[in-house]
Amino acid sequence: MNLADMLTYADIGQLTAIAGRYQCECKRNSKHDLIQNILITLGSRDFMKAHIRECSPGDLRFMNMLLFDERSYFSLEDLLAAARQATFDAPEDKKGSYRDIVTRFKSSGWIFSGPSQQTRYLFQVPIDLKERFRDHMGENIRERIVFSGEPDIYRDEGDMSALDLILLLRYVKDNEPELNLEGALYKRYQQGLVNALHVPEPLLTKGGWTFGYGRAFEHYPPRLALLYDYARHRRWISEEGSRLKLSHAGHLILEEGKCESLMQLYSFWLRLYKGAIPNLPSLIYWISLCTSEWVTVSSLQEAVGWLIKPFYYDDASSILEKRILRMMLHLGLIRLGETSEGLVAKVTPWGKEAAKPKQLM
Repeated sequence: MNLADMLTYADIGQLTAIAGRYQCECKRNSKHDLIQNILITLGSRDFMKAHIRECSPGDLRFMNMLLFDERSYFSLEDLLAAARQATFDAPEDKKGSYRDIVTRFKSSGWIFSGPSQQTRYLFQVPIDLKERFRDHMGENIRERIVFSGEPDIYRDEGDMSALDLILLLRYVKDNEPELNLEGALYKRYQQGLVNALHVPEPLLTKGGWTFGYGRAFEHYPPRLALLYDYARHRRWISEEGSRLKLSHAGHLILEEGKCESLMQLYSFWLRLYKGAIPNLPSLIYWISLCTSEWVTVSSLQEAVGWLIKPFYYDDASSILEKRILRMMLHLGLIRLGETSEGLVAKVTPWGKEAAKPKQLM
């Protein structure tokens, strides 16, 4: 529902709180007058621009999480979890109650209780407010972007990841590579597999930490780990005893010679990385919005880095470049190049389409 509909169902207590929050000049005992004045205030373009500029980073992250959530209704627990995720950089003594954040957004006209008996204990965000907020937040983010000239050389991996899934299966079929006691391929087999693919990667070295981005991430470089986890997820490969073997389903894929669509691999990547980067879909959307032309990655970090919650030893900068942009490159979503200004990026046509929230497609 849109804002006007939700205001109609709201009780006069919430309407009075919203009107008081924005200092609306209206009769506080007239529901019609309250609704009309709130609609005029919140419908103003100047209001939305000023509101976004005045919001704290935590408040903007909270709204950002709700904007890109596909659910129509949220439980109180959903909202409290989103508030907790959004306030990751606030000092412990400054965070206050997460319930207070939800209450504040409700009294600001962003969150409403459901209109029916079945949804009265659930919450929703007005669709038109979400769309307007997304548009204005996009303008705010793009203001920080620095455009660049086209690099002399850039990488565009297209659908190579889908093609390399077939090559991975073929390598497993031909070699039935040996697994070590940790359940990973021995290094010589890892190197043989990497050499068989279109896109080479250096193998992992000892030391450092390797968790949070899928099961295979502990043993293999990021791109190979994604392909390996996907093949195992589809049950095309199986770890039988001390060998990695092709399953019956894997043999059928090779016989048919059919590649997976990049969209299937992309959707799997989103699910695989959501534990470490809960708001990954929104970050991909903002990145695609900012990179219609070549832009510097340093300015991209400035534009969206504040939305990224650090994950253990991965800070926001590392997550953006290594976990998001590099993987977007591998999935054909963006191109990456080098100029005198450093690393630069540009979204591909497929990337622009894939990044759209489902409600906009």
